[in-house]
Amino acid sequence: MKKIAETPSLTDLPRVEPATIEDLAALTELVMNLLDASGDFMADRAIQERGLRLILEQPNRGRIFVVRNDDQIFGMVNLLFTISTARGGFVILMEDVVIHPDHRGQGYGSMLVDYVADFAKKKQFKRITLLTDRISAESQEFFKKQGFDYSNMIPMRRIID
Repeated sequence: MKKIAETPSLTDLPRVEPATIEDLAALTELVMNLLDASGDFMADRAIQERGLRLILEQPNRGRIFVVRNDDQIFGMVNLLFTISTARGGFVILMEDVVIHPDHRGQGYGSMLVDYVADFAKKKQFKRITLLTDRISAESQEFFKKQGFDYSNMIPMRRIID
């Protein structure tokens, strides 16, 4: 007898939604993978978990959105809120745009960035700024396709320990 394939329920289809504190372990794992591939940062599970928790527990600082189905999280994006005097209002610093390596190339990154753009528009943010790895031409090309342009500004930083 021929087996009939089950159609996934609507809740099992990949979707973007706000992360919750219950997602902390999966989010930490995604950020650890991202930082392991970065030349600028040293992955440290306790530090990454603490940073994610600070955002999840205080939504006035920012938001974390995930792309998920009923069973797993495929990727995430972290938004931090600040004020720009140049734009005269609230702006977003977008960080940690990461899709699990097993799920790249399936449109999940675009789903996240589109969701962020819609969120920013609805909440009347004036700009979205992101940092992407200089060595990752693939990441830069992805963000250019999502409507981001290079800035004349260059990032500089001072680490405070």
